[in-house]
Amino acid sequence: MFEEASEVFDNMFKSSFPLTFIVFIPAVLILVSPLPAEAAHEFTVYRMQQYDLQGQPYGTRNAILNTEARTVEAEVLSRRCVIMRLVDFSYERYQKALRQSAGAVVIILPKNMSTMPQDIVQQFMELEPEMLATETIVPVYFALEDEELLSIYTQTLTSSSSQGSSSAAEVLIHTATANGFQMVTSGAQSKAVSDWAITSLEGRLAGTGGEDLPTIVLVAHYDSFGVAPWLSYGADSNGSGVSMLLELARLFSRLYTYKRTHAGYNLLFFVSGGGKFNYQGTKRWLEDNLDHTDSSLLQDNVAFVLCLDTLGNGDSLHLHVSKPPKEGTAQYALLKELETVASSQYPEVKFSMVHKKINLADDTLAWEHERFGIRRLPAFTLSHLNSHREVQRSSIMDVRSVSPSSEHGAGEPPAGPHVDLRKLSRNTKLIAESLARVIYNLTEKVKICRQMQEEQLSSVVDWLTAQPRAAQLVDKDSSVVSTLEYHLGRYLKDVRRHYVKADKRDPEFVFYDQLKQTMNAYRVKPAIFDLLLAFCIAAYLGVIYLAIQFGLLGYLRGYQCPVSTFGSVEVNETPFLVSHWF
Repeated sequence: MFEEASEVFDNMFKSSFPLTFIVFIPAVLILVSPLPAEAAHEFTVYRMQQYDLQGQPYGTRNAILNTEARTVEAEVLSRRCVIMRLVDFSYERYQKALRQSAGAVVIILPKNMSTMPQDIVQQFMELEPEMLATETIVPVYFALEDEELLSIYTQTLTSSSSQGSSSAAEVLIHTATANGFQMVTSGAQSKAVSDWAITSLEGRLAGTGGEDLPTIVLVAHYDSFGVAPWLSYGADSNGSGVSMLLELARLFSRLYTYKRTHAGYNLLFFVSGGGKFNYQGTKRWLEDNLDHTDSSLLQDNVAFVLCLDTLGNGDSLHLHVSKPPKEGTAQYALLKELETVASSQYPEVKFSMVHKKINLADDTLAWEHERFGIRRLPAFTLSHLNSHREVQRSSIMDVRSVSPSSEHGAGEPPAGPHVDLRKLSRNTKLIAESLARVIYNLTEKVKICRQMQEEQLSSVVDWLTAQPRAAQLVDKDSSVVSTLEYHLGRYLKDVRRHYVKADKRDPEFVFYDQLKQTMNAYRVKPAIFDLLLAFCIAAYLGVIYLAIQFGLLGYLRGYQCPVSTFGSVEVNETPFLVSHWF
């Protein structure tokens, strides 16, 4: 029987062009199909903030992603990974994805923020607090664009836009032929980080001339904040404040080295952690110094506390106070010296005092000096920002600017907040001059500004802004902490660390992991393609069956191959063999 079947198919393939076409063409198509495209693209994604503060959850609460990609133009976003570019991002589109219970949201950011238009940067900075205002179960990620990722976005956009076609046939064809992408993250579900320690640093310069000397405290928080911790570089807020504090420590350490310039003030320098989380480091430091010890410079004669925050740009300086200083006090003297130095030596700087009472009903404090004000210590904050609500204080757009000659024309600033080294240096000189006048009780110009080292100031700014410094990323073993400790140790005495950990029973803050992950985009076809392929295969097999069972037998009985093509081959026995076989 098998010999007869072999003979039948041998004769069929030699003598029948339709059978040859039906059987061999699919095989040829499979064998000579185009080379497969790249199956997957791997890239790094940065998850949106997830933390609890005062028992209130903020940010995204999910980290797992395994779903098909769509752009926001698609009509159905449920259980889909919605990809958006920054230039197309809006709060309405973001809310659309959340309302439709999207599987995830991936926002593609340009590698060079300075190329973005100012209005787009400003709009996104204003939306960052809105995105973090409430929690969401939808994973939200940020990715830096590259050629492959932009190609994925373009193909996904084409597929998503085709769903709006007027013709159902067009929709079916586009859906079946378009390339889809399955977005998958490699990490696990996020969980709370236990025993996380926020680190702060303290150093001092002791005054001379007695035991009960007044103390001036200089404070700056080093951590940054933005919608995504791994993208929060905090150049102006508050890399500029920390850079200024280190330069002031260097300047006054030189003055305190010589007997004739060793002043009668204790200078206490404090670099605080957790500043973006309601100044947790400062809160614990005050508790340790005022409640848990009997000997502390903060318990004695504190002249004033000067907090440095966001001082790397602008042509204005604002002294934020919770209570206006009284005449005859050291804080009033500093206020007047700041006004005098600004008006006489730096007339382009507009100096003013901003009075705002502490609102204990708010979940978070406005400025760091309010932590000291609550403990009845005279304090204020210097900043070029007029209000604590300015969006650049908590934005991933706050990055170190590129050089004006390379990316921008002369006089054209880069988009978004940035650090202007010339203005930071000018502000440092202004504040150093004012402090020196108060400390040494002088009214004329002090030569301290001649000792400014702008190159060192620039190198510190570059170092601080080259790495994200979100509080969730800077632990006690971080290079950020150790390097800050090294710089303070070069100029100050008794440099020590202070740690704050959340209470296990009633934590004031809780951080979560899985903030940086690897995402894979796998090239897939949509489900309708599988259905269409199955239908085509079934139809193809049905045609073969019908052709052999009904029409082909009659065709073979009356068909004789031309001699010129196939030679003189008789098929008189073929019908018998076929009929005998079937």
